[in-house]
Amino acid sequence: MFWRMVRGTLFRQKTKMIMIAVTIALGASLATAMINVMFDVGDKVNRELKTYGANITVLPKEASLLGDLYDVEEGGEQTGQYLKESELGNIKTIFWAYNIVDYAPYLNANVTFNGKETRLTGTWFDYTLDLPTGESVTTGINRMKTWWDVDGEWLNDAEHDTAMVGSAVAKRENVNTGDTISVSAQNGERELKVKGVFNAGDDSDECIYVPLDTAQELTGKDGAVSSIDVSALTTPDNELSRKAAKNPDSLSVKEMETWYCTAYVSSIAYQIEEVMTDSVAKAVRQVAESEGAILDKTRLLMLLITILSLIGSALGISNLVTASVMERSKEIGLIKAIGGKSGSVSWLVLTEILLTALAGGVVGYFAGLGFAQIIGHTVFGSAISVKPMVIPIVAVIVFVVTIAGSLPAIRYLLRLRPAEVLHGR
Repeated sequence: MFWRMVRGTLFRQKTKMIMIAVTIALGASLATAMINVMFDVGDKVNRELKTYGANITVLPKEASLLGDLYDVEEGGEQTGQYLKESELGNIKTIFWAYNIVDYAPYLNANVTFNGKETRLTGTWFDYTLDLPTGESVTTGINRMKTWWDVDGEWLNDAEHDTAMVGSAVAKRENVNTGDTISVSAQNGERELKVKGVFNAGDDSDECIYVPLDTAQELTGKDGAVSSIDVSALTTPDNELSRKAAKNPDSLSVKEMETWYCTAYVSSIAYQIEEVMTDSVAKAVRQVAESEGAILDKTRLLMLLITILSLIGSALGISNLVTASVMERSKEIGLIKAIGGKSGSVSWLVLTEILLTALAGGVVGYFAGLGFAQIIGHTVFGSAISVKPMVIPIVAVIVFVVTIAGSLPAIRYLLRLRPAEVLHGR
């Protein structure tokens, strides 16, 4: 009898039940989309922010100490200490190797150009590096400095007699793309063809960039590197990461294990120090903290949108269910009059609504997966990974929203007096 009454109600009030299902489906779809994006947004936002520069800088120990004590420009040329180019592949062998998106070494030197002392920087542009693991990786500044405005083209690492000139130097010395310039250093003089003039909007505009091998030959520092910029996907800082950044030795064994196995910028920097001889890896705090703040705000925005949409769904369900119960007031009054208890009648109405919610929730979940992919491709240019853990979360959300939306109708039902309803009052 119970299930016959449920089935009868679903068919008699199919229009209202469809509207309830659609309301629940809309709420469930938005919740599914937002939760899937929230779980996947960390890597997506981090990858977007990587286009704005490195978040870790690696320096020789003495150069780092000199910069900390005397506030001078940090770099190996200040102390005569350098990092080893031969160890650069080790960076991609750390525990969080797959979080290292790109990195590039630099060798800085002062050269003479047109009779004036000018900064020359050797680096990788689009360099393929063979790793100790037997794999290879392609990295360089043309992947890390995507905001540079380049008139001409990026350098090829194999073209040793080429250069890119900063806009400030080019303007001052009247250098254009296609010109040939002559620079001299302690190890001789070199003619370089200008392949491009770049505008970086920072101190780099005062530099001449050349392939790393060219800078090493000019300065006589084979295999030497002044510093390394590393762009890594990281987890926002918390109390543990800040404590570890100050002094990793202060961590307990359990804290150390948690910190080391989490992609904090400080733990990645620590692991880089482990594989680079006499190095100090520092987080670029402005970048690292901005990444965490933007990520937290993005997640908060998505959470607020989800909550507001669910509140709207609950209000919609409340109106529809209350209207349904009011239409059936005589039927419910009759059931009560012949001995039906308020609890049984309430359970009957809730069963009908929950079955409708189940159908709406299933449709909403799959629609939400589609919305998540649309968001991923539109905003981030890549797919959003589907998280199985979202299914129970959405199921709980649908249940809670349905119950919350049904409470006013249940309250009305409990206060309904059979005698008054059956007499038309």
